[in-house]
Amino acid sequence: MQIHRFLGIVSRLLLLVALLGSAPTNAQAQNTDLLADRAQQVIQQRCIVCHGCYDAPCQLKLEAHEGLRRGASKDLVYNGGRLSAANLTRLFDDGLTDQQWRDKGFFPVLDDTNPTMGSLYRMLQLKQAHPLNSEGPLPEGFDFSLYREQQCVKQESFDEYARNFPLAGMPYGLPGLSADEHSSMISWLEAGAPAPQSAPLSAQLQETLRAWESFLNKPDNKSRLMARYLYEHLFLASLYLEENGDIIWFRLIRSATPPGRNIGLLATRRPYDAPGVKDFYYRLQRMEVTPLDKVHMPYRFDKARLNWYRQLFIDTDYEVKSLPGYAPEVAGNPFKSFVDIPVDVRYRFLLEEAQFTIMNFIKGPVCRGQVALNVIEDHFWVMFVNPASDDPESNEAFLATESNNLRLPLTRTDTAIDILSWRKYAKSHAAYQQAKADFFVEQMDKKQRQITLRNIWLGDGKNDNAALTVFRHFDTASVVRGFVGEEPKSAWVIDYSLLERIHYLLVAGFDVYGSVSHQLESRLYMDFLRMEGELNFLLFLPPEVRKEWRDYWYRDAGERVVNHVFASSQVMARENGIRYETDDPKREFLMLMRERIHGAHAAPYDYRRVSSQPMLDAFQQLESSVGLHNSYLPQVSFLNVIGKNRDQAFTVIRNAGYSNIAQLFKESERRLPGEDNLTVVKGFIGAYPNYFFQVNEQDLAAFADDITAMKSAEDYKALQARFGVTRNAPWFWRLSDKFHQMYHQSRPIQAGYFDYNRYSGY
Repeated sequence: MQIHRFLGIVSRLLLLVALLGSAPTNAQAQNTDLLADRAQQVIQQRCIVCHGCYDAPCQLKLEAHEGLRRGASKDLVYNGGRLSAANLTRLFDDGLTDQQWRDKGFFPVLDDTNPTMGSLYRMLQLKQAHPLNSEGPLPEGFDFSLYREQQCVKQESFDEYARNFPLAGMPYGLPGLSADEHSSMISWLEAGAPAPQSAPLSAQLQETLRAWESFLNKPDNKSRLMARYLYEHLFLASLYLEENGDIIWFRLIRSATPPGRNIGLLATRRPYDAPGVKDFYYRLQRMEVTPLDKVHMPYRFDKARLNWYRQLFIDTDYEVKSLPGYAPEVAGNPFKSFVDIPVDVRYRFLLEEAQFTIMNFIKGPVCRGQVALNVIEDHFWVMFVNPASDDPESNEAFLATESNNLRLPLTRTDTAIDILSWRKYAKSHAAYQQAKADFFVEQMDKKQRQITLRNIWLGDGKNDNAALTVFRHFDTASVVRGFVGEEPKSAWVIDYSLLERIHYLLVAGFDVYGSVSHQLESRLYMDFLRMEGELNFLLFLPPEVRKEWRDYWYRDAGERVVNHVFASSQVMARENGIRYETDDPKREFLMLMRERIHGAHAAPYDYRRVSSQPMLDAFQQLESSVGLHNSYLPQVSFLNVIGKNRDQAFTVIRNAGYSNIAQLFKESERRLPGEDNLTVVKGFIGAYPNYFFQVNEQDLAAFADDITAMKSAEDYKALQARFGVTRNAPWFWRLSDKFHQMYHQSRPIQAGYFDYNRYSGY
């Protein structure tokens, strides 16, 4: 064995010498590219699934080669108790060189002098030397909780780490790499971990790029205000250009250098912060990244989109006499900074890709969002006010008058003292709500009109963004097009100002590195916005049932909390012009909207279209059985159904029941596990699967029976033993690869790699 190992080392050294020659040949370059490509495939399938989002262990983010070069850090991005804002460590933004990252406390995981001594190299070797047991429970000592203590071992301390934690090699708590995968990684690391090479842009794509940057940097005020609006709404987008089936990813940034020159990135904490230079430009930066499902938000950026922007923002008749500044009171309030852009233009922009607009708040960089997300129900449907209807939110004069009351919480000191400003924001919001209610009643009386079905946007007969479903998975969430699942507990109807405020509160203005006061203010204000969406929905129901539903949603919440938005005003008692035919108007309205709104049937997620009768029976049994038994399941389970002529993937989502979600703390005390229900969908929903199940088609009835019969955690363990895929199952990676392949084949642009940081430890 020692001789074989010695010969292997010698062969790798010879390869390294060859690769480090002063004038590499084409063959050597091709070999380097081959090593990088093979290693990249392993990293994507085995490493990124735990080292992707901001909560990657030790901040070792591997979705790009820059993350590998940056290395690791012991600093935590997610720390709900910090009293002041944390050090910014955004990959691609806050450090551009190895030394800049070292100055921020990051240490290398590669050793450029002796690759075999690098932490990553030794982590892989440690796993090979101490593989997991392939049967039975994992050994004691593994901690898979999100807030587990992280070792973040440096190279000089690795020997001690290996002695203390021999089973903690990489991949952590999962099966090790295969012999071929391990060999590919080791050879690549010993060759200096060369970066994978990307093909240059074609002449056609370069021309498209030039057209975009020219369009975004025209000097007239109208174009400059449009470009600022686009940037503040698209700064998180995974922009893409497509050519011959190949997708090239970009992001929209601000640069100190004009188009045609190397980008001089201007990185600010928030997109509406002052850029720091007098003259700056909007540029498209190519992103050599592997899409991660949690933060992947694709947005088409082609010539058709550019022409639509021109028609919407430029060809529309309005004047911009002067540009807004970057004082926080203006820049953080879109109703002031963009007052010159007509409301209809802004709203149409947001509606065109409404899923993307909501996705920024649902996905984005917030990888751990319990505090931010316990403000929404686990399952609800979203509709939008018709931009052509008479709504206070579409009235230019009303919004301009109320712009001060529409202000959102601003972070002034990045310390806990900011929370002292909370009361004035609450008072402003209450004043706005009263003004809106009065304006609404006045306009309806003046025009002798009522709310009708015409007030709901139907998608113009072609846009499937008009109906959305949001799922909360405890501390993460998903948003998909269409009305997915059975009738939800609640629903939202969103108008322009609500959609804009959600974006500026939880996207443009939200800082994952911010202090506890910043995060608390954002959570408290989002309570108001959720209630607004629910109130808008209630107005489409008969007035005699509105309070009944409000009280059901807010059981034990207290009148003071609820009445902030659901005030006793003429609006709550106002008749609408909708005639109901059943004694269940909420269901009647939602089912009617499912028929009327374009794309609301959500065909891509409908398991009824692809299932056999036994599968239909099993899935319908799961969805119709509400109760305590469901509470033993995790939030998101991926289910692989296999049979003689079948190999399909489904997602089983648990929707948790609560008495109310209007309180920040004591969530467990408001849990009502007896109201938990399940949603089953074709394909994949959820970036963080908690567990895999693999079931033969003929056993689906038994699978459903076992779930509906569960009465304890032990029953769930029995279900896992019969149908589950444990972390140490020898076929874990094979099933993982299958799921990723299915996902990318069904949604080649939207798909990203899943994250296994929340995968069950059993």
